[in-house]
Amino acid sequence: MADGKKIATRDSYGESIRDLAAEHEDILVLDADLAGATKTAVFQKAWPDRHIDCGIAEADMIGVGAGLSTMGFVPFCSSFAMFAAGRAFEQVRNTVGYPHLNVKICATHGGISVGEDGASHQCCEDFALMRTIPGMVVLSPADDVEARAAVRAAYEHVGPVYIRFGRAAVPVIHDPAAFSFAIGQAEVLREGRDVALVATGLMVAEALQAAEALAEKGISARVINVCTIKPLDRETILAAARDCGRIVTCEEHSVIGGLGEAVCSLLAETCPVPVRRVGVEDVFGHSGPAGDLLRQFGLSAEHVAQAAEKLVQETA
Repeated sequence: MADGKKIATRDSYGESIRDLAAEHEDILVLDADLAGATKTAVFQKAWPDRHIDCGIAEADMIGVGAGLSTMGFVPFCSSFAMFAAGRAFEQVRNTVGYPHLNVKICATHGGISVGEDGASHQCCEDFALMRTIPGMVVLSPADDVEARAAVRAAYEHVGPVYIRFGRAAVPVIHDPAAFSFAIGQAEVLREGRDVALVATGLMVAEALQAAEALAEKGISARVINVCTIKPLDRETILAAARDCGRIVTCEEHSVIGGLGEAVCSLLAETCPVPVRRVGVEDVFGHSGPAGDLLRQFGLSAEHVAQAAEKLVQETA
């Protein structure tokens, strides 16, 4: 990891969209009265004439973004994941997804790590919702470097894109000088032969720590970073299944409908191997410090290592 530095990917979003707008005059940012929290206030300060505050009205914001996209603009619609994916789902589906418009939906505050805001704001369903929309690209970057690259890739992609950013600061695991990013391409961060840890978002850093703990017990774990949840990198996942024979998925999302189910669907139809899903079980979250909640809900390196070790033992 890069010198132990931690950065929240919502900060990466605000800074990267500001910088990208200097290169592309067609970029607009729309907010739902949350520019301070989504960090697009950084963009607003630099480009006040290209920032539109739609008020506390995410459904309207998506509609405005859809209209602007038909006029040649590339709108980045920003809000909390619970509101961008949840409250505005119908508008995302019907006004962006159905006509396949070039709208980017940038959602911060995803998952349990929202912390003290509690269950009403801890969106652990957004991957599932967005995956169901035909043609929607779904991204969940692991760190600052990948988040910045994902914003640029979303701009360059013609069509609807959903990107989840986090509130909590997470370790920087990539070297920006050596990193390359492409939508639909997973990344093998660590080789291994006994089990593959397939992770997304903040769980990537936890998976890397888990792999180190497993190595001390003689278990060789491959770590795969899946930023693009849809379209899934089939070849990298299938290679891991064939080489390792066991997979543990890791996500800050419900075990229902997210990365774990995407991986399971692929493997069930193509290369069946034992899988364990580390994620939020079929429960709501609650208020509390982010770190404590992640541990309580089983989203930590320790829990990933335990799940992988148990899987290896059960299938030896």
